[in-house]
Amino acid sequence: MPAERTREHTAPLAAARRRRLRADRARQLADLLRHLVLTGGFPSGALPHEDVLAADYQVSRNTVRHALDLLRAELLVERLPGVGTVVVAEKYPHGLDRLMGLAETLREHGRVSNEVRTMGPVPAPAPVAERLRLPTGTDVLYIERLRRLNGLPLSLDLTYLPLDIGGELIGADLENTDVFRLLEQITGQPLGHAEITLEAVNADAHSATVLQAPRGAAVLMLERLTHLCDGRPVDLEFIRFRGDRIAMSGLLRRSL
Repeated sequence: MPAERTREHTAPLAAARRRRLRADRARQLADLLRHLVLTGGFPSGALPHEDVLAADYQVSRNTVRHALDLLRAELLVERLPGVGTVVVAEKYPHGLDRLMGLAETLREHGRVSNEVRTMGPVPAPAPVAERLRLPTGTDVLYIERLRRLNGLPLSLDLTYLPLDIGGELIGADLENTDVFRLLEQITGQPLGHAEITLEAVNADAHSATVLQAPRGAAVLMLERLTHLCDGRPVDLEFIRFRGDRIAMSGLLRRSL
């Protein structure tokens, strides 16, 4: 009896462990395939047959199918009858090791256009005033822009600028020009550096509607405070990127 009871208790645990291992292997394979999808590793646009992937990565066919299901959920690939699994979406690369505007960053991938949804002076909220080194309540220029790449919604940018500089942007061609370029023209000096924070957040109702993304979908939130070369902070941005259309990357060097 004790031996039978032991088998009764251990059998479900063993089965759960096997399922967990399969899920782990599927996630590992999905990570490898995702990299290839995003870096043009399948030039024809079609992924190898499931049997080929299973042999190449030494996993079961069920593991391959689970991994492809994960990529389908990310809207990166799709299964077409009679064709197989194909790449259906491209994530555009956004570097984190250079201070560049979006149009400069993505110039090789198409045209960035900006829809200015809101623009005008507002009293600076305390956190904004602190970051821009202004007295609380000082008027700043607030801009909300929907940014598109080749017509597809890519990011929703909320920007705060000191009014003595930002005021010069009123009437400027913000639809076709990066704010970075305009700031350098207005101030007569180059931008120096920026402090950034990147995190994943869920799209609120407003952001989801503007970005044409499902409500609650994950978006990449980039908070960036940009300084002129003399150190003055001039541009505080909260940028929500569609997570299915952008991939952040950078070159990091170890320094002890």
